[in-house]
Amino acid sequence: MGELFEDFIPRTLLKPERNGVMSRRRIFSKENTFWAFFSQVLDADGGCKEVIRKLQSYASIKGVKVPSSSTASYCTARKKLDEQMLSGIFDHTAAQLNKMPKDGLLNNRRVIVVDGTGVSMPDTPENQKAWPQWSSQKPGCGFPTARLCACFSLESGALLSYGIGNKKSHELLMFRKQWKVFKQGDIFLGDKGFCSYFDIASLKEQDVDSVVTLARRAPVRPSGSLKELGPDDLLIT
Repeated sequence: MGELFEDFIPRTLLKPERNGVMSRRRIFSKENTFWAFFSQVLDADGGCKEVIRKLQSYASIKGVKVPSSSTASYCTARKKLDEQMLSGIFDHTAAQLNKMPKDGLLNNRRVIVVDGTGVSMPDTPENQKAWPQWSSQKPGCGFPTARLCACFSLESGALLSYGIGNKKSHELLMFRKQWKVFKQGDIFLGDKGFCSYFDIASLKEQDVDSVVTLARRAPVRPSGSLKELGPDDLLIT
């Protein structure tokens, strides 16, 4: 996978450290571990054992020592991947995406999709402290949770920016911290969770148009609209 995608993620971003963690050149090097993890994310199986089987095949082809079938070394190496290095790779790929040639769709205007979700994580004291659960949750039950809000390219599906927060972080607040990802002429696409006049007006000041699902708090009838565009599709002020 590294040979296929090195044009997008150069080897220079995955070179070994000068000393300390991830400095040794071995089967579970920084580069091999990253691409193994990348493969694991894309794999329908998603298991560590499948990753080890791929690494064993890779080692056999390259004529190096074949690792054992144990997943322990891989899992240990994966934990050593530096978060700053991963963020650097993300920043690089997002920047490279902006350099790709336009295809003429929508008069070369980008459509950026924004959405939010939640994730759970291992139930450790450290995670519970950083990502506390709701007070209504019974002690000893459930897992620490975090909230995410991200911006994607509608055309390619590529991640452009993201924000991470805890249970008190609303999607809109995380979204506003990512406004810098928009450029003049872009189109913002979001669901009713992002139906906010303030945000739509603020983005308009940046020459960014918005297409957002209407969060209807009161019924809107065709007679009260400017124009009926289609079934359940009304033009209103």
